[in-house]
Amino acid sequence: MQLTILGCHSATPRANAHPTAQVLDMNGELILIDCGEGTQVRLRKHRVKFSRIKHIFISHLHGDHYFGLIGLLSTFSLLSRTAELHIHAPQGLEEIIKLQLKISHAFTSYPLIFHQLDSYKPQLILENEKLTVETIPLTHRVYTNGFLFKAKPGDRKLLIDKVQNLDIDKAYYKSIVKGKDVETKNGTLIKNEELTEDPKPAPSYAFCSDTVFKPEIVPQISGTTLLYHESTFLEDQEHLCDKTKHSTAKQAGIIAQKAGVHKLVLGHFSARYKDLSLFEKEAKIVFENVEVAETGKIFRYE
Repeated sequence: MQLTILGCHSATPRANAHPTAQVLDMNGELILIDCGEGTQVRLRKHRVKFSRIKHIFISHLHGDHYFGLIGLLSTFSLLSRTAELHIHAPQGLEEIIKLQLKISHAFTSYPLIFHQLDSYKPQLILENEKLTVETIPLTHRVYTNGFLFKAKPGDRKLLIDKVQNLDIDKAYYKSIVKGKDVETKNGTLIKNEELTEDPKPAPSYAFCSDTVFKPEIVPQISGTTLLYHESTFLEDQEHLCDKTKHSTAKQAGIIAQKAGVHKLVLGHFSARYKDLSLFEKEAKIVFENVEVAETGKIFRYE
C-alpha cells in the first residue's frame, strides 16, 4: 500500500499550500481521493499515470475537495482515454459535471459512470479482487463521507522445505498458495495448513475528510493501518470547530488512540497556522505515532 499526498490544506489554494487530493495504490489498484483545484498538475509532477486511475472518490461538495475534477476529466478526453471511469460522490456532483460539459459543448471520450452516495450509514460501495471500500459517515456543514479502504489478503506463504520434502510437483505450487490441499504421488492428501503459513496482514487505510470530532466512527476504523484525519485547528481555536464543523489535532489524536490505529496522518490545515509542527506536537499528547501531511509526501506499507 502506498499513499501519496497531493494536497493537504484547507480552503484557498496558495503557492505552496494545495487543497485536498490523494492517490492511493492498494494491491496495484490506483485510486484518486478528492480532487481539489490543481490536482492534475500535481499528478503530473509526481508522475502518476492517468490511465491507471479507474475510481475517484469525492468526500463532499465543498470546492477545495472537487474543483479540480472537471479539468482532470477534460484532460482524460484530450489524451483519448477509452477506459471507463467511476466516480463515487454525493448526490449533485453528476449534475454539476454534466452541466459543465453541456454548456461548453464538450464530451468525454470514455464512459463516465457516477455512483451516488446518500446514506448516513456505512456502506460497502466497491469490492473487487484487490480491495473493498466502505463509506465512513462524517458530520460537516454538508453531506460528507470518509472512506475505508481494505486490501484483500495476499496468497498464503509456501513452506518450501515441507513441499520439497514431500516431493510435491512444482505444478501444484500456485494452487497451494491459493489455499488448496494437494495429493502426493503416492495418493496421500496433504492439508493446506501443513504446507503454508498465513499471509501478512492486509493493510487498510481510513480517509476521514472534513468533520467534527466524531467518536462514533471508532468501531469502524478500529485497527486500521493508516488513518488520515482532518485537523483544521489547534486547541487555541477549538471554539471555531462548532461553527465550521472541523476538528483539532488533539481530537484527531483521540480518535486514533481510541481506534488503535497504527499511524495517524494529520491534514486540512487552516491557513492561519504557519508552523505545522505544532499539529504533530498537539496530537502526540494523546497518540504517539503521528505525522503531518505534506504535498508530495509518501507513506508506504509492504
